[in-house]
Amino acid sequence: MMVIAAQGLAKSYGAVAALRGASFDIAPREIVGFAGDNGAGKSTLMKIVAGDLQPTGGELRVTGDVRNSMTPRQARALGIEMVYQDLALCDNLSIYENIFLGREITRFRAGPLSPIAHVKMIRRAEQLLDQLGVKLNSLTAPVSALSGGQRQFVAIARALVGSPKLVIMDEPTAALSVGAGKPLLELIRRLPETGTAVMLVSHRLSDLLETTSRIYVLRRGEIATELRTPETSETRLLHAMAGIG
Repeated sequence: MMVIAAQGLAKSYGAVAALRGASFDIAPREIVGFAGDNGAGKSTLMKIVAGDLQPTGGELRVTGDVRNSMTPRQARALGIEMVYQDLALCDNLSIYENIFLGREITRFRAGPLSPIAHVKMIRRAEQLLDQLGVKLNSLTAPVSALSGGQRQFVAIARALVGSPKLVIMDEPTAALSVGAGKPLLELIRRLPETGTAVMLVSHRLSDLLETTSRIYVLRRGEIATELRTPETSETRLLHAMAGIG
């Protein structure tokens, strides 16, 4: 059973069609790429899967069930997490506090009182990062002290706290140099080992070619073609994006 299966997804804003009928699927533990120029519909597609937008047409299935009107909270409950391009980290909080932001572990509940189990959170954060092969000097340091790549690691670790079925990644290397992005791409390739599938959206075609098994190319709000990554090239991707050939 597919983690995500979409048939004819559409999204319109009045007379403007942002998405014109996209059909695609993502299998468990699969990394699938989505490519396209600005305005091709990638962001709209991501936001529908994440529950930020509701489609105006078509059908979205999550592990076999139709879920056309999800909220982000409902999407998370179904095992869908999104790592946004801006990462949405809180610079004034520590690394481990960011990883558990909104999912804090408490020692006990006594009415409105819920003392936070800081030590347990730190240990669990260490386990998560170790599982990802990420080494950080101190999890109590503020996240503002981290490099761009390290901040991405923290955002990914936060997405994995709930053992999701799918992680959506929006332009994960956009703010990184090619060299700084290499460790992040290696981490993305390992994510299926944690049990999650990945929906990877990137303008860097080399990122998609290095990490995915399949790539969907969007053009003018439609999925123009599906390519098997081992059988394609950057030139072929560019031609598909431009509608050549």
